[in-house]
Amino acid sequence: MPSAIGDRDRLIVALDVPTVDDARHLVETLGDTVTFYKVGMQLQFAPGGMQYVRELIDADKRVFLDAKLFDIGETIERAVENVARMGVDFLTIHANAPTLRAAAAGRGSSKLQVLAVTVLTSMGKDDLADLGFGDLDVEELVLKRARQTAEAGVDGVIASAAEASAIRREVGAGLKIVTPGIRRQSDAMGDQKRAMSPADAIRAGADHLVVGRPISKAEDPRREAELIQEEIAAALHED
Repeated sequence: MPSAIGDRDRLIVALDVPTVDDARHLVETLGDTVTFYKVGMQLQFAPGGMQYVRELIDADKRVFLDAKLFDIGETIERAVENVARMGVDFLTIHANAPTLRAAAAGRGSSKLQVLAVTVLTSMGKDDLADLGFGDLDVEELVLKRARQTAEAGVDGVIASAAEASAIRREVGAGLKIVTPGIRRQSDAMGDQKRAMSPADAIRAGADHLVVGRPISKAEDPRREAELIQEEIAAALHED
């Protein structure tokens, strides 16, 4: 499947660690195997966390700022404008329509790509019911939010690979699909309820795969990242 995305840029390693020193050590361990990192709320709020985002950018690493922004439209638009000035590549927001429209306006013509969170991969049907969605199926909600994202002119979605092929059928190739909850066959599921292997996620239509603990907690994180990169490349270049 030809794409402008480089094979190595498909893997995004989640820096879900408590301190900047921990993040720096993991990045140094992974070396040139990994080009793209996700900085989530845990590291953002650690002392020096946002300064470390600049350090990653200055080291020619790509950065996904997983902030999951959700607020009134004016606040979202101005916040996204500021994030765009930072030079990060991806930013997450919640996928309700006013937030989507405000984020698209704030991004403007910058290189920032805004990604809308559909349904967290740790959630299932019971979780949706607890949030007040009644009998709505997970895939139904994901597709609804994917349609809203495309209509608002936002760049992509965060979604389980289990829904990736349905998203592609629903909205076509225009939306970028970034999938967390990736586990190789030998990995523990942890708190993920809708996980998938790297190869199957790529075959389903995912553009980028976010992997955290299977790499950061591995005995040899660099080798684990290499194995995932190899699996991604093999799936991309299947006949």
